[in-house]
Amino acid sequence: MIAAGDLRANFPEFADSASYPDGQMQFWLTLAYTVLNSDAWADYLDLGAQLYTAHHLAIGIKDKKSAAAGGVPGAVTGPQASKTVDKVSVSYNTGAVTLEGGGFWNATMYGIQFYQLARVVGAGGVQL
Repeated sequence: MIAAGDLRANFPEFADSASYPDGQMQFWLTLAYTVLNSDAWADYLDLGAQLYTAHHLAIGIKDKKSAAAGGVPGAVTGPQASKTVDKVSVSYNTGAVTLEGGGFWNATMYGIQFYQLARVVGAGGVQL
């Protein structure tokens, strides 16, 4: 089982233990190992657990920042497609970076990677 220190080494963007406490990391890692089928995930189990955890940590820090600014933590939002400030407008093709059927997992790049890997793991053997 991967520990918080291993996740920090593999995903250095989560190195700040004040923003991402070990207890929070370990909570999500433990849950990942509980919900992911070790037989199906096999050699990908540790990577899947880390992506699962990173996704939840990224969602959690967004919620923490929202609450600190007076917002509502846990509010559900999709990817932002466009934004206008004064006379400047920008838009993004969110369909290019989201996976069909990914739902909640499309909220972070870690979730997208997790969901994509989960689809591969769940595909079983492929014969050409």
